[in-house]
Amino acid sequence: MLYYLFQYLDKAFDVPGAGVFQYITFRSAMAFILSLAIATIYGKKIINFLRKQQVGETVRELGLEGQTQKAGTPTMGGIIIILATLVPVFLFARLENIYVVLLIVTTLWMGTIGFIDDYIKIFKKDKEGLKGRFKVIGQVGLGLIVGSVLYFHPGVTVRKDTMGARVKTENVNTTILQEKSTATTIPFLKNNEFDYAKVLSFMGDGYEKWAWLIFIPVVIFIITAVSNGANLTDGIDGLAAGTSAISVLTLGIFTFLSGNIIFSDYLNIMYIPNSGEMTIYIAAFVGALVGFLWYNTYPATVFMGDTGSLTIGGIIAVIAIAIRKELMIPILCGIFLAENLSVVLQVSYFKYTKKKYGEGRRIFLMSPLHHHYQKKGYHESKIVTRFWIVGILLAIFTLVSLKLR
Repeated sequence: MLYYLFQYLDKAFDVPGAGVFQYITFRSAMAFILSLAIATIYGKKIINFLRKQQVGETVRELGLEGQTQKAGTPTMGGIIIILATLVPVFLFARLENIYVVLLIVTTLWMGTIGFIDDYIKIFKKDKEGLKGRFKVIGQVGLGLIVGSVLYFHPGVTVRKDTMGARVKTENVNTTILQEKSTATTIPFLKNNEFDYAKVLSFMGDGYEKWAWLIFIPVVIFIITAVSNGANLTDGIDGLAAGTSAISVLTLGIFTFLSGNIIFSDYLNIMYIPNSGEMTIYIAAFVGALVGFLWYNTYPATVFMGDTGSLTIGGIIAVIAIAIRKELMIPILCGIFLAENLSVVLQVSYFKYTKKKYGEGRRIFLMSPLHHHYQKKGYHESKIVTRFWIVGILLAIFTLVSLKLR
């Protein structure tokens, strides 16, 4: 809203300094500062409110050191992340931008699913929370919305070449031709664009119009997988928030570059008109995650709950899909992938060995993966720090893909 106010003041009254709001970099910096301030200053008030409402975590006895001491710690802290993200976005972002709208919808949608799950666990005293099938239905529903909008909305386009319509970037007017496309980026390859529509090329002429049959299911799968991965990663203090902040910051770099015709042309990456506006959202989201970490690092005074973890995973997935970098998720979000795989392998191997040998056997001492290291005797703060280091290395490796092909 401040964006529109200062744009009006700049155009109508030529107020000195008002024009700075047209710059994505300035608005991103302001969004980050404000979100960080909201999360750290008002986060304490929200935690105290949750504590008064007895919104405490119910901890199962898993034989992990320090686990039982966490009982009663306020949960639903994802509310802090959501509020600290949305307030700066409404103030500094262009709210008519389709990418910003999608991210707002994603935040509210996944936040609501997570909130319902936490509410059932806490107030209904049901440790299972929201039934898994309802979570999946919610994730699939969001995938349908995001996939359909990205495929059918006329404002979602990519660069074809440098001949065509006039488009104004942050600091330059240039000429491009925009087109609808289901192309995405394959990392570390020279000719690194892959069009989902080509999967249907066997159908003959006109196969492109059926590309949604491939694209939308892919979007649904990615959103479901990443949100579940973030949910599984949220098991020890600071792990999910820290690793997510690293991944989101990296996606922010890709988003800014992909939304700028000059940088995208120089780096020879796909230019996505209007996507740069997501940088404001990402800056606010990173600030919210860092601010939340102030209270979530060991020993945590608040847990994000599914309200936060499902929201984080959904936002990461949508950003990656929107800037056509979803095939980088297995690298960038390698922590999420490892946590997901550890659970899948553990459960599958246990069922297989139980059927074959009459007793279930395990690959890990416990899953998800972070609990395996806890069982081995590592302190959770050491596990979290090392996972952060791995996350930083994966982020750097992902950024290298900009030039290494």
